[in-house]
Amino acid sequence: MTSELFSPLSLRSGAVLPNRMAKAAMEENMAGDGQLPGQELLTLYRRWAAGGTGLLITGNVMVHAEALTGPGGVVLDAASPLEPFREWAEAGKSGGGSIWMQINHPGRQVASDMPGVVWGPSDIGVSLGKHSSRFGRPTAMTPDQIEATVTRFATTARRAEQAGFDGVEVHAAHGYLLSQFLSPLVNKRTDRWGGSLENRARMLLDVVRAVRAAVSPSFAVAVKINSADFQRGGFGADDARQVIEMLAPLGVDLVELSGGSYESPAMTGRPADARTQAREAYFLDLAKDLVGTSPLPLMLTGGITRRETADRVLDSGVAVIGMGTALAVTPDLPLRWRRGQEADRHLRPVTWSDKALASAASMALVRNQMRRLAEGGEPKPGTHPARALLSERRHQRRSLRRYRAWLPAAMNAAR
Repeated sequence: MTSELFSPLSLRSGAVLPNRMAKAAMEENMAGDGQLPGQELLTLYRRWAAGGTGLLITGNVMVHAEALTGPGGVVLDAASPLEPFREWAEAGKSGGGSIWMQINHPGRQVASDMPGVVWGPSDIGVSLGKHSSRFGRPTAMTPDQIEATVTRFATTARRAEQAGFDGVEVHAAHGYLLSQFLSPLVNKRTDRWGGSLENRARMLLDVVRAVRAAVSPSFAVAVKINSADFQRGGFGADDARQVIEMLAPLGVDLVELSGGSYESPAMTGRPADARTQAREAYFLDLAKDLVGTSPLPLMLTGGITRRETADRVLDSGVAVIGMGTALAVTPDLPLRWRRGQEADRHLRPVTWSDKALASAASMALVRNQMRRLAEGGEPKPGTHPARALLSERRHQRRSLRRYRAWLPAAMNAAR
């Protein structure tokens, strides 16, 4: 069956994706000693590479060793050895596709039991009701800290290229640092980084400029933004349209659209807005509004599990379809689609009334499947959410002990 789904896509940098299917970033939490990629990540990415996906985007790699989204996060900074990353890149490209590294800073979305720093554009913490204490209280970043963080993004991108990755994706969605600067609810600054959308986008634009200057012209640079935050008074679709227009002159190859944050976890399929209630392609309605005006090719991620849905997304004008959970459960889904088959298993939904806890359990279920693949096994989508969440918390505790032991030595070596 012929379909645009299996046609190549040429990007402005000269990079060519062999098809229009991408594994979207999912936080693996599988860092080994030294917060480096280890054998588990290599096994996982070889499995995905063999499944026919044209582009693999890694889970978020941290640009700042003192600021991690979770204790099992991979860090690539100026001090990191490159050989483990070279092996990761080779694993990701072993099936003939491309691999991009998603690069990120968590900002205020750092667990309260983590060492290091909790920064934000302002000192406004994550609001999750009774679960708010799970996150640390942020301090507003100084101009020097902002500039140093821009440099960190560029350093990580340059080293990713040296390690053999084909591109990077700057993460400015899901409530992480760059998304926090974009949000009028979180960014209450009165200096050049706050107020108007132009000012709130300044840090993201500076990061993209610095990244593009640090890598070769043929190295792909993408950006992930929210189509909307799904919070009243927050970053919305018109803001997304304007930011895409701002990114267009900066050498960006692709913009990925997603949505939500920990406060409104639309990216896990539990949105707080009626426009995202569809069971598949959560953000397609918003993407359709942006496709007509976007000067850059768009990638849409969120809830795509069936071939029919993927074709419908491409028919809307979106250039690349991103899949996360679907590939954690069925890593060879693109090959199945090429044969006219569909997935024969699906992750059980989490329908708990506690939205924050349900989101955490949903993410734990996905990581549970990824860990099974990383260990050479098969997914087990029928795992009970509570069991997955308990397993995830045990894994996090082990990772936290290791991270706490590693960080002081890493900081001393960097001085």
